Formats: sequence, C-alpha cells, structure tokens
Amino acid sequence: MDMPLQQFKAEFFKALSHPLRIRILELLRDGDKYVNELQAHLGVESSVVSQQLALLRSKGIVLGSKEGTKVTYGIRDPLIFDLLDIARKIFNNNLNDAISMLQRMDSEQSGDASS
Repeated sequence: MDMPLQQFKAEFFKALSHPLRIRILELLRDGDKYVNELQAHLGVESSVVSQQLALLRSKGIVLGSKEGTKVTYGIRDPLIFDLLDIARKIFNNNLNDAISMLQRMDSEQSGDASS
C-alpha cells in the first residue's frame, strides 16, 4: 500500500481546505506577492494572511523569498493551478447538474399543473 502517498495527499488537501487559502493561491497565479498585496486583495488583517501563508508554506505549497525586510510569496509547483482549474470544472459540472435537475423538476411541475 502507498500509505506515505495517501498521507501526503490527505495533508495536502487539508492545507487546501480553507477558502482563504484557495483565494491566496488564486492571487498568486498572477505572480509572487507580498503579504500587504495579498491583504489588500483579500480585505483581511495581515496577521490572518500571514497565518494562512505559514500553513501553506509548511506544507510546501508556497515559498517565501526575503527581499530586504519584506518576504515575497510564490507558488512552489505551478501544477497547483491545474488542480484548482480541475476543481473549478468539477464545481461547474455539479452546478450544471443541479440546474438541469431543477429545470426537469420545473417542467414536470408545469406539466402536472396543465393536467
């Protein structure tokens, strides 16, 4: 069994399990950012951004590079964006399925009403 791989996957997905961390990754798609840049986009305290970045960094998802007195953060492996894109596609598929189901239910109810 690949328990170390499964453990890695579980920890990796746990690190991605917070909406703010996902948003940070989406913002880093455009390139490396400082904490204050991320804070401005997210509208949360810099300490909150720093906490989320620390967790992402501890899991090897982002890297920090010191530039003078500031740290710039970037993505360690750009394949993370493929994963986020696939998650978006899965979301869209689920949304489309729900819309189709609601449309079928609506047409069934309309058919019942005309009987």
